[in-house]
Amino acid sequence: MTSLPPPTPDECPGLPEMPVPPVPETIEETGLPETMIEQLVLKILYFRSETLGRDLANALGLKFSVIEGLMEFLKRQSLVQVKRSLGMGATTSIYALTEAGRQHAREYLEANQYAGRAPVPLDQYATMVRMQRQKDSWLTLEMLRDAYRHMVVSPHILSQIGPAVNSGKSFLIYGQPGNGKTYLAEALFNIDPTPIYIPYAVEAQGMIIQIHDPIHHMALEEASVDSVFALSNSFACDMRWVKVRRPCIVSGGELELSVLDLSYNPVARFYDAPLQLKANNGIYLIDDFGRQKSSPAEILNRWIVPMERRVDYLTFANGTKIHAPFDAFLIFSSNLKPDQLGDEAFLRRIQYKMLLRSPDEAEYAEIFRRFAESKNLPCEESALDRFLERRYRATGKPRRRCHPRDVLTHAIDLIRFERLPWTLTDGVLDQAFESCFTDTTEEG
Repeated sequence: MTSLPPPTPDECPGLPEMPVPPVPETIEETGLPETMIEQLVLKILYFRSETLGRDLANALGLKFSVIEGLMEFLKRQSLVQVKRSLGMGATTSIYALTEAGRQHAREYLEANQYAGRAPVPLDQYATMVRMQRQKDSWLTLEMLRDAYRHMVVSPHILSQIGPAVNSGKSFLIYGQPGNGKTYLAEALFNIDPTPIYIPYAVEAQGMIIQIHDPIHHMALEEASVDSVFALSNSFACDMRWVKVRRPCIVSGGELELSVLDLSYNPVARFYDAPLQLKANNGIYLIDDFGRQKSSPAEILNRWIVPMERRVDYLTFANGTKIHAPFDAFLIFSSNLKPDQLGDEAFLRRIQYKMLLRSPDEAEYAEIFRRFAESKNLPCEESALDRFLERRYRATGKPRRRCHPRDVLTHAIDLIRFERLPWTLTDGVLDQAFESCFTDTTEEG
């Protein structure tokens, strides 16, 4: 198999710094054995009954000129026939399987039912992941401030987050529930640098692993090449790849170790990539860390080698292993204290740690004001100060960053239900507060 060569500036007009998968001109340049492409051709024709040559090439993500010789070979082998032609060359010929071709296709479908874009060899994918890795010092303070412009964050918080994100190393955010750890981590998804290319699928040891996932990969361009195949032999990039936003994937308490390895579909007989593979060149947030069925030690031990070597080891159903690239920025978010997650040696595996503290009174008040303003809900400063005095200063109740949103949401619900004036009064705030929190005192 061939490695992916560096792209030239001409391959990506207008985006000279963005690596682009070069267009294969021959079957050899795809890095795939001709037999695999032959099987895909027969399976696609089996499902479609008959199709134009250019549409067949489109389904494979290849130029028709790449498979033209193969189509002639399949015709000579009486596996494929030309039903008719639109008269504009082989690309407009309408192909269909012969009975012998259908028999071959059924045999290939017994092996696996994958009939999508031709896969990309694993080594080509690994090369592209390395090329799309964030450069040193890619993140600026201005970019970080812009990502958090909708939140109340102190310069100290930004100075803790910035180096971790810029390094791309693992990051633990911990603290009391309700202080916005997940919200803080997800705000990093707003940092939108250069897009990346991901393959629809990769091939390793003759197995097919599906990478592209519409749930986690937001396509930035229409993944269609119909007009290009019809009119031109010049492509902007290898159509076995799709341009997407850098992925941002989240797993919570439902995370199990089994989903961090290849998932074999016994019906379709090919594999789905684990989430960390789908998150390559992006962010993978493990939320509520420590609440999974597997222990924190088991989950973190799973990441030790990938975090240190940027290589992951994945296992096929037959027990064989492959080396896959690992280039996701891992963020762990936890409500537990660090000593509840593991010992010092265990925690050393996570490079950066940050305690997200509860807001001081000034931060709380600013969050309160911003949320009220976003709802066009008037609130006098004196009313806010009296509320803080009654409910926090006098009682010693801990402040949380989620409290202003929760209290004000309840206040809005109360105002609407009772048809009250659209303003925050002491009575409205007190009733809203009481409906948010449980009272642990017993009634007499």
